[in-house]
Amino acid sequence: MSLLFEPLPPVTLPIIALEARFPVHRIYCVGKNYAAHALEMGSDPQREPPCFFLKPSDGVLLDGRLPYPPGTANLHYEGELVLAIGKGGTDIAPEQALEHVFGYALGLDMTRRDLQKTCSQRGQPWDTGKGFEHCAPLSAITPATVCGHLDRGAIQLWCNDALRQDADIGDMIWNPREIISTLSRLFTLREGDLIFTGTPAGVGAVVAGDRVVLRIAGLGELRVEIV
Repeated sequence: MSLLFEPLPPVTLPIIALEARFPVHRIYCVGKNYAAHALEMGSDPQREPPCFFLKPSDGVLLDGRLPYPPGTANLHYEGELVLAIGKGGTDIAPEQALEHVFGYALGLDMTRRDLQKTCSQRGQPWDTGKGFEHCAPLSAITPATVCGHLDRGAIQLWCNDALRQDADIGDMIWNPREIISTLSRLFTLREGDLIFTGTPAGVGAVVAGDRVVLRIAGLGELRVEIV
């Protein structure tokens, strides 16, 4: 069978300490997974549980230069711990969830906040606010065999050398085990899936020329410039 046109090359991420690359399948994201961030966005973490949404896999950005996207005047950063799934499954018990994690990465859930808010007010999906070209800057993946499994550790983000986000990944409402278990009851998780685990309080807008640095203990840093 011939193809009408050539398919795009697969999206892959480098892996620290390995020559192989990680092929990306889907990108899942958890919203409102830190209580302080839920509050700053006008939600009640006691009444509204974390929610899930997806980003397109071709939204991955690796070169550190993020073109300011069209259609927005309010582009926000959200620094996050990212889980890289190396073993698929469904109905995964929390106790076995970390067996499915190949490694960890740093990620920015870039958000066209004005579009997201408009969608929320109209009861529409968040797609235009969350899914666009270069919406998911990512670092290389650190295998769990190198860094261990992460359930605590500082997550900090600087914008133009000013500290904006400063929390601990242990502050998540749903921890990685619970996220994986819950997602696996909604979707069939596959090798190559990435899961953005949510962002702490302190999100904010960026403009062309701004520099963002995300650091997570045990994983190094991710640097992105808005161009």
